[in-house]
Amino acid sequence: MIRKILIGTVLVGLALLGWAVLIEPGRLVVRDYAIALKDWPRELSGYQIAFLTDLHVGSPHIDLEKLDRIVEETNALEADLVLLGGDYVVDDVLGGEKITIEKIAPALGRLRARDGVYAVIGNHDNWNDGAHISAVIEAVGIPVLEDRSVRVETPNGAFWLAGVSDFLTARHDVAKALMGTGTPLIVLTHGPDVFPDLPDGVVLGLAGHTHGGQVYVPFFGRPVVPSIYGQRFVKGVIREGARTYFVGSGIGTSMWPVRFMTPPEISVLTLQTAD
Repeated sequence: MIRKILIGTVLVGLALLGWAVLIEPGRLVVRDYAIALKDWPRELSGYQIAFLTDLHVGSPHIDLEKLDRIVEETNALEADLVLLGGDYVVDDVLGGEKITIEKIAPALGRLRARDGVYAVIGNHDNWNDGAHISAVIEAVGIPVLEDRSVRVETPNGAFWLAGVSDFLTARHDVAKALMGTGTPLIVLTHGPDVFPDLPDGVVLGLAGHTHGGQVYVPFFGRPVVPSIYGQRFVKGVIREGARTYFVGSGIGTSMWPVRFMTPPEISVLTLQTAD
């Protein structure tokens, strides 16, 4: 009986490992989030943002063909706005390959949304010449918001979108990014460790970087979260007093090509006016 239990345990372990390495990192889910925001205008209630982050093109399961599929599925959502959270390239994942931004950017340039597509740069991008990556992305028609803002005009009103540069590898000058902005204000950045530096007037903060920890172990949580705040900003909708944040789980992988109970995700945020 003990031998059967041991064999069964080993087989289950191998099956779970196979899922985490071979199956789940290759999945792609579209997940909807309805986010009620107190200071979001009623005329903009129902506004939809498709959020893509941490593509890490070149990591296992994320090649150029997969990127084309991601773009197609995002466009099919017909979101009002598409936001890109950085880390387009990869340089440290086991079993991956380097794919240049020159090969990645044309697919990103095919992203479409009524109110535009905007991006920020991530730490992996900066480690691979972030200024060049930014220039190539802008060349395909996507503004890169590195410590600057834009006013987004919609048929039902306008709001401000500010991009804060990466917490780890750039100045992340919040004051510069928000200079001249009004309300309502959304802030896009790569890593959520910027969040505590945002002023209370920000209606929503968006980030990636954590990959949702990549691995979730029931009853134990997420063993590795690349944040100085640990589990505080790991993934999903986060409420802290009057503040609301969203951290995307990302699509690619970094360092270890595994995901478990944290599948690659296109996040669709529906912003609603809280009563």
